[in-house]
Amino acid sequence: MSYAIIGSGKVGTALARQFARAGISVSIANTRGPASIPSAVRELGQAVVPATVEAALEAEVLLLAIPFVAVEAFAKQRADWSGKIVIDATNAYGVTPEYMAGRLSSDIVAAAFRGAAIAKAFNQLPAAVLARDAAVENGRRVVFIASNDEKATVEVKSLALRLGFSPIVVGRIDESGRLLHIPGPLVLHNLVEYPFT
Repeated sequence: MSYAIIGSGKVGTALARQFARAGISVSIANTRGPASIPSAVRELGQAVVPATVEAALEAEVLLLAIPFVAVEAFAKQRADWSGKIVIDATNAYGVTPEYMAGRLSSDIVAAAFRGAAIAKAFNQLPAAVLARDAAVENGRRVVFIASNDEKATVEVKSLALRLGFSPIVVGRIDESGRLLHIPGPLVLHNLVEYPFT
């Protein structure tokens, strides 16, 4: 699979660090162009490649690390996102309850990225924690995954394992998604799985 991180802020940079640490190739893009990618990201090594948005959107798996309020406008880059897996790493900060209207953030992402398979993942950790090595002593930091699409679940779980995390699938977004939606009970929890001894 080919990967791209959309967004080069704190979450996008944290994800880029994980790809660099694992030696997995990933593009990273923002709407301001490759020259605006922070130097800290450009210095991560050959695995992390600054790209234009247009080039990044050719990846099979897109990690959405932009502010939630920018999601719908960004999704207008294409009318049809079929064939893409979009990993929603956003959190619905700065939006009113009226706007959410009882919807989960990933429901809004799914409506905006029509045709894509959506998975909610990597959003429950604060960016500073997400950037740290996923290996903790002899354990692995936990990331939670929810998706209504079985293929997306398998692919995102595989990616999380390759990045060194301990992935826990909580189920479908339409069944368990509120666990990963602000202020869900799993958000902002830094958990570590240790092997049984």
